Amino acid sequence: MNARTRDHVDGLKASGQAVRAAFDAMVKATKAGMTTAELDAIGAQVLAEYGAKSAPQLYYEFPGATCISVNEEAAHGIPGNRTVCDGDMINIDVSANLDGYVADMGQSFVVGAGNAEQLRLCAAVQQAVRDAIAKVRSGRSLNVIGKAVQQVADREGYTIVQNLGSHGVGRNIHEEPSYVPFDNPQETRTLDRGMVLTIEPFFTTGAAWVNEQDDGWTLTVPQGQMVAQYEHTLIVTDNGAIVVTE
Repeated sequence: MNARTRDHVDGLKASGQAVRAAFDAMVKATKAGMTTAELDAIGAQVLAEYGAKSAPQLYYEFPGATCISVNEEAAHGIPGNRTVCDGDMINIDVSANLDGYVADMGQSFVVGAGNAEQLRLCAAVQQAVRDAIAKVRSGRSLNVIGKAVQQVADREGYTIVQNLGSHGVGRNIHEEPSYVPFDNPQETRTLDRGMVLTIEPFFTTGAAWVNEQDDGWTLTVPQGQMVAQYEHTLIVTDNGAIVVTE
């Protein structure tokens, strides 16, 4: 999508607000002993209160309102009977369509206190997104995103998942530009004014690839690996980025 009018920007901000509200409510409610289905129901209720429709359900018939991935699950985890435990690393990814505008966000966090390595991994991927957002300007190479993310991953000793990454959004949940996970000096695409996209890296403790499970949705890293994601939706402008999911 190209957001060039005030109506476009306002529509995306409203969608981003609905997504953020659902995410925040889910994080606040997360506690050991609850199931991921119970957590998903909270997100579904908040989206409904805003008049928003779950994007995974709307566009892909996903079996849940939100994606909830636990521990070795990197993305697209199906809400169900899995019980949340203290020390679990959970990723909640919420995307929704509100009045024709789609926003998408996600974040990994630890239930309870967590250990130092879990917290360091989550902090690193968040820093990578903040650094990448700071580089966004219309006319620049799309690779300013991948390069900024790569610098943090390399500095902190983490691996970037290569078959997941940033993507366009706005009218659909996945649009062009697609797959912007890491530094690519051969990148020829540019950040155009009004472009709507996510910045969405996945950092792991060694795995460069995620694998789809038998359910046809859940993407995982090998047992023993840790994975964390952080994601915002933004609009490219001449002076930087408008982050609609903050």
